[in-house]
This record gives sequence, C-alpha cells and structure tokens, in this order.
Amino acid sequence: MLGLFHRLSVMSFAFPALSLRFVPVWRRNLLVWRKLALPSLLGNLADPMIYMFGLGFGLGAMLADVNGVPYIAFLAAGTICFSTMNTATFEALFSAFSRMHVQRTWDAILNAPVTLDDVVLAEMLWAATKSLLSGVAILLVAWALGLTHSLTALWILAVIPLVGLCFSSIALCVTALSPSYDFFSYYFTLVVTPMGMLCGVFFPTAQMPEALQVFAALLPLSHATDLVRPLFLGEIPNNILLHVLVLLGYAIAAFWIAVVLFRRRLLS
Repeated sequence: MLGLFHRLSVMSFAFPALSLRFVPVWRRNLLVWRKLALPSLLGNLADPMIYMFGLGFGLGAMLADVNGVPYIAFLAAGTICFSTMNTATFEALFSAFSRMHVQRTWDAILNAPVTLDDVVLAEMLWAATKSLLSGVAILLVAWALGLTHSLTALWILAVIPLVGLCFSSIALCVTALSPSYDFFSYYFTLVVTPMGMLCGVFFPTAQMPEALQVFAALLPLSHATDLVRPLFLGEIPNNILLHVLVLLGYAIAAFWIAVVLFRRRLLS
C-alpha cells in the first residue's frame, strides 16, 4: 500500500507529458467561443478601454507629461499588459472551472485518448489565445488614436502571447484549488489587483517607496510593462533577456504546478 502511494506521489509530480493531442481540445474551445465571439470580445475590452479613456483623458488633462510622454500614451502601454493579464486570468479561472467542474466537459474529453496534461495545456494555450486578441485590440485602438506610430511597437505582438501564457498558467493553479467560483475573489483581491496597482500600469514604479519597488520587481506584470512600454514608445527595452526569462519561468513553473494540482484533484 505504501509502495502504491509512493508511486502515485512520484507520478503526480512528474513533468507534464505533452503531445499534439491538445490541439483538438484547443479547437473545441475555439469553436464554442465563435458562437459568442462578439459579446466575449466586448466584455474583455470594455474594462481596459474605460480605464484608458477615463484616466487617460480625464486624469491626463491634469498631469504633466510622464517620463516625457503624454499620460494617455504612458497608460495605453500599461493597458495592453493589463488587458492581456485580465483576459488570460478570467478565461483560465471562470471558463476553465466551468468546463472542469460545472459542465464536466473535461470528464467527457478524458474518455477519449487524451491525457489530463494535454487538457491543461490546451486550456492554458486557449486562455493565452484569447488574451492575445484582447492585447492586440488595445494596441490597434492606441495606434488608431495616434498614441504610437513606431514600427518598434510591432514587437509587442511577440510579447503579448508570452504575457498571456504567464498569467493563464498562474490562474490555472488557482482553478485547480478552487471549490467554487467564490474562491476566485481571493485571487483577484490578493494578487491581480495589487499587481495592477504596483507594476507600472497606471504610474511609474519609481514613484513608489524602495521596498515596494523591490517587491514589484518580483511580480510578472512588472516585467511585462518593462517590455511593452519602451516598445510602444519606439525604444528598445533594457534587460530584454531578463524580462523574457522571468515571464517564461513563471509560465513554465506555474504550468507544472497546475498539472500537479489537477492530477491530485482529478486522478487521485
């Protein structure tokens, strides 16, 4: 009995065994989403747009330039990251939880020759895909408003998927632990909202006390804004490799943890 328990423990912590069988699961989510694509996009874009226009034009009218650029341009770059984070998080929390726990869609999928690891990978990639649409939409709006005209901003299209992967994998860890939808309020209150406030979305992190700057530098959203904002303004970010590795490290580590937690929840 102890030997069986030991083998199960080792299996649950094994690195995810992945295959291309995740593709039909990802495609299934895409086909379902297409039926509600317009209201889904509007829902994902409304909140960041309100922040960008309300604060950008309203608060921006009372502020001098921030680091030499108009406040709305400063805010637009942060809003791209903020929108990407929120969309990936909502999809990996509420939608993934519905498919796993409420609708029991995962149970049906696992009757096919698909592993749980592949299902979790598909969920992470699908959430990142939706966040890509959201981030690109904000970038296009900012471009249409004339807030950026630099071709360097096109590199943001390479950063957004990485940001989406990072936050979707983190959110899946929370989903794996959640007993109900109400549980997600803790994650938003204790993690998502503080990151939005501390990580350079609405104001430069240099304005904060040194201790908070050090703490913010450990958070993935700070690395996202440190990559996106310079590109948005036509500049080359500092420490590009560091920021990319931190976001990638968060994504890989959180995905592994999410797979372990889902194995323990659904297979034990």
